[in-house]
Amino acid sequence: MSLTRRDFARQSALTGAGVALAGSVGALATAPNALASTDTESAGEESAEAHGGVGYGPLIPDPNGILALPAGFSYRIITYSGRTKLESGEFTPSNHDGTSTFDGPRGATLLVNNHELKGPRANWKYPVPLTEGLVYDPAASGGCTVVEVRRDHVAEWVGIAGTSTNCAGGKTPWGTWLTCEETEDKAGQNGMTKDHGYVFEVDPEDRRANRDPKPIKALGRYAHEAVVVDARRGHLYLTEDASGPNGLLYRWTPPEGFRHGRGKLRTLADDAGRLQAFKCFDSGGRFVDDLSRATKIGTVYGVDWVDVPDRDAKTVPTRKQFTDGHITRARKLEGMWWGDGGAYIVSSYAREESPVQHDGQVWFYDPKRRTLTLKVLLGVNPDPSRDGNFDGPDNITVSPYGGLVIAEDGEGVQHLFGATDSGRTYPIARNELNIGTEEEPEYSEFTGVTFSPDGKTLFANIQEPGIMLAITGPWKRQKRH
Repeated sequence: MSLTRRDFARQSALTGAGVALAGSVGALATAPNALASTDTESAGEESAEAHGGVGYGPLIPDPNGILALPAGFSYRIITYSGRTKLESGEFTPSNHDGTSTFDGPRGATLLVNNHELKGPRANWKYPVPLTEGLVYDPAASGGCTVVEVRRDHVAEWVGIAGTSTNCAGGKTPWGTWLTCEETEDKAGQNGMTKDHGYVFEVDPEDRRANRDPKPIKALGRYAHEAVVVDARRGHLYLTEDASGPNGLLYRWTPPEGFRHGRGKLRTLADDAGRLQAFKCFDSGGRFVDDLSRATKIGTVYGVDWVDVPDRDAKTVPTRKQFTDGHITRARKLEGMWWGDGGAYIVSSYAREESPVQHDGQVWFYDPKRRTLTLKVLLGVNPDPSRDGNFDGPDNITVSPYGGLVIAEDGEGVQHLFGATDSGRTYPIARNELNIGTEEEPEYSEFTGVTFSPDGKTLFANIQEPGIMLAITGPWKRQKRH
């Protein structure tokens, strides 16, 4: 049933679903340039106690030049492109991206790790190896590897190969990984021999289930970023990282009688279910054309859903199949994570192509209320080279210790940072691996932030050259301030 603009306006008036109330409950402010309180490193001397117990204190430079962490924390390198090797003998592929963890056999932790490699294989020194039976398009460079981590041993093998630009994705409630292609390349374009821009399912436990990869065409063909599953209702929500025009948030509704489970999505017909794009309106019933219009934490929009005419984008990209006024757009719709009964959704930044500029938003979609609430808002970072300023949120996870952990893909210095439920932020890690020069330093983005199933280890990647890290330390529940 659609939530009409009139219904939302009436609901807001009767229940006070207004901006102020929503903003005061669980609002997540962030960064020194944000529009609310923060907790960041200051001259490297302040402790967590100086910030009222929020966070873990200042980041300590790493003598090995890889990862700065708070006192008491340490990291372990799990995989390193060009250095560590797969079971089959090839080097670990490069450009690590979206990742999730799973319980493995005999106490091991399994991870599925995307490798965001676009275009022909000749463009990359360490593409995903074309393992027999696991290849979709032999011309494509990307794919996923599966990593098994034990206390004293790491193993890695190919989960899927021959896909392109595997950016983020999402973990399913039934224990698999949905890997998303962030590209619109068709057969004959950019060296590809098959159409790309799809979602594929990867099973971390059953290698046989990954044979003969099949795209889940029911979920549409576009520049996919991330996906989450509403286990209760069966819906899948998907982000599109695209511009010209800006991308969309999608919802897929399964066909009547469909039951989710391992490998079930690949059995669907190409046109199964309904793929729809979101359309927002404010409490006054006014249509919202772009999410950048929201300039205050706690802003609440009602959401309706509009059918996508041609989900396979045979002639026109899905986001271009709508005229102005029919759907809501946003620049850089990126990471997603399901938690707290809904979906956290990232818009990394907005520039001249958007109505209002910002350096990052995190929204929360409540499927029960059919509302979208702004939880995190970063103003434009005036000095990306200055440590302590956060910008460009990307991959995201819900922390077992409260709030969110966010991977930064901005300009200049790159961090992992936390945001508490009540609006404080704090640094967790800083990338110190300079892939530029001493005169013009450059630091790659963080990706694939995710906790181990037991909550004791935070895994994250440095995308270039491609390093998976396991961070451990005195994790604690963050106070609500």
